[in-house]
Amino acid sequence: MDEQIVRDICKKHFAKAPQHIERCKTGIGNYVYLVTYRNTKYVVRGNNEGNAYADTVSYLNKLRQLDIPAPMVVGNGVSQGYPYLLLTYLEGEEIGAVYQTLGAEEKRAIAREVVSIQRKAANMELEQAPDWKWENFVWEMLLRSESRILQNGTHFDLEKVKRLQAQMEPLGDYFSKIKPIPYLDDISMKNLLIQDGHVSGVIDVDWVEVGDKLTFVALTNMALLDMECDTDYVDYLLHELRLSKAERKAFLFYTLLYCVDFMGERGMRFLDKAIEINSTIIDRLNRIYDSLWAEYKNA
Repeated sequence: MDEQIVRDICKKHFAKAPQHIERCKTGIGNYVYLVTYRNTKYVVRGNNEGNAYADTVSYLNKLRQLDIPAPMVVGNGVSQGYPYLLLTYLEGEEIGAVYQTLGAEEKRAIAREVVSIQRKAANMELEQAPDWKWENFVWEMLLRSESRILQNGTHFDLEKVKRLQAQMEPLGDYFSKIKPIPYLDDISMKNLLIQDGHVSGVIDVDWVEVGDKLTFVALTNMALLDMECDTDYVDYLLHELRLSKAERKAFLFYTLLYCVDFMGERGMRFLDKAIEINSTIIDRLNRIYDSLWAEYKNA
């Protein structure tokens, strides 16, 4: 998806081309462009999969109805084979881009706001498969990591995934009690906009997960560890959620789950972007896994 396609999309909806088009650096699963008309900005998201945004419009509308700050859909369709969304622009920077500038009180405030957003998202009305089981989601995540690590070569030891697969039975009783409650699973160090130390928006909502919302905290934890940043924000999230001992152990398992997911992504290509892989990254992810595993076993 190039600038000419974006220009055509804008002309279709606004009857004229924008003054400025800029490809955004963030995002690996979509083409994302920022377009400007004088003082008004919009976002164009595109993909090369036919059903890429089949549910996104509905999700965004539901979030806005629940008073969750999400972009408004201005238009959607297909242009030259690319499904697209034309969205209002929300001010702010992704939390990962500004995390190291945030103070303790700002991180606490953001944690409170994010937990509030998740409680609102739990009220979304979504259709559920009659045979839904949370353990299926966890198992599929592990199988995906196993497959990707195999496909990408010998960068990581498959034993790390096998070790987690062996924990499915010990955690089975916990998993069986998880209900299909909606939550936003991908607002970690991305897709969460921050302005003046507060949440200003939630973006890139192409799906809404149902199940254990602790996975969004675990993904945030893993992202911060991978960035080699402090995890104070995660501590504030966990404080707001007030975990039981069983939930604390599950949280550590989920962080390990995302650790092998990160391993599996390294070396892959998404659209026209490749995920970097080198010895420094491999060593870092292995160290993170070993540290998390030791903490998990002692929990």
